[in-house]
Amino acid sequence: MKSSTRLALCLPLALVAVLCLAGSNVNGSLLKLVPGLTAVQAAGQAQAPPDQGPDPAAVNQAPDSSAGPAGQSYTTEAPPTDQNPDDASYADQPTATATEAPPPLPDYAQPPAPGDGYIWTPGYWAWGPYGYYWVPGVWVEPPYAGGLWTPGYWGFYGARYMWYPGHWGSHIGWYGGINYGFGYVGFGYEGGYWNGGHFFYNRVYNNINGRVVHNMYSYRANVRVNPAGRSSYRGGPNGVVSRPRPQEGAAYREPTAPRMNTQAQHEQNYGQVRGQYASENHGRPATPAESRPLRAEPNVKPQQRSGGGGHSGGRR
Repeated sequence: MKSSTRLALCLPLALVAVLCLAGSNVNGSLLKLVPGLTAVQAAGQAQAPPDQGPDPAAVNQAPDSSAGPAGQSYTTEAPPTDQNPDDASYADQPTATATEAPPPLPDYAQPPAPGDGYIWTPGYWAWGPYGYYWVPGVWVEPPYAGGLWTPGYWGFYGARYMWYPGHWGSHIGWYGGINYGFGYVGFGYEGGYWNGGHFFYNRVYNNINGRVVHNMYSYRANVRVNPAGRSSYRGGPNGVVSRPRPQEGAAYREPTAPRMNTQAQHEQNYGQVRGQYASENHGRPATPAESRPLRAEPNVKPQQRSGGGGHSGGRR
């Protein structure tokens, strides 16, 4: 073979190698910057165009027009003095109290979405008889069409850590500014949105198999990483510094539904597993995410809070 022919063959191969190496470096940087992001998701972010237009997941946030001024209390009663006013005014009553801080959030891979219409609910630390244990993240079939999950969170106030439970609603409410990953970046939800009775998944933040999920898009949001890294609580030493926004106050005033019995049972089941406790796993739970989805519970409907918002409290 002539030298000129060899050169013609080698040049394209060299170009491919350089492009692959460059792409690997970009994706590696994204994985370091965005906790909970898989290599496939990082590739999606790297390939996203710089000008993406309006954020389709913005519909997950309640309209500003119904919110009122920032910092306004959205309850009709004065908040309890033993809670941070923000938590008492924008979240349901705490269902657990601890005297020690929850461990940092672990990094883990999201199992693939089981099909259309399922919502990802991120993992969290729960308080049990032997301290903190990890409740795995899991895909959940929402109790009604259009339902979005606002995660629960730990808040620090008065030398105590209090757990504020999550809930279902038409818009994403206040979850303490915690960056749970997979679209829950601390404010709103970037993992997808409802449109015409169908849920559309953002491939940038979700593990999606196109053979089982049919409604997909790609949008790279301006991700806000927690100032404290992977902190799992708000306030106090090394906690997340964040304040509720007007959209979250508006969402709090809307009818909401507490977590379903299937979700409560999911938490209770893992409270019996030794490998889920931080005292045993040192922050690396044996099961960080559950691959089997949770089914919807029938007859769960959003209701107005008794004190000027949604429901009167979540299931334990």
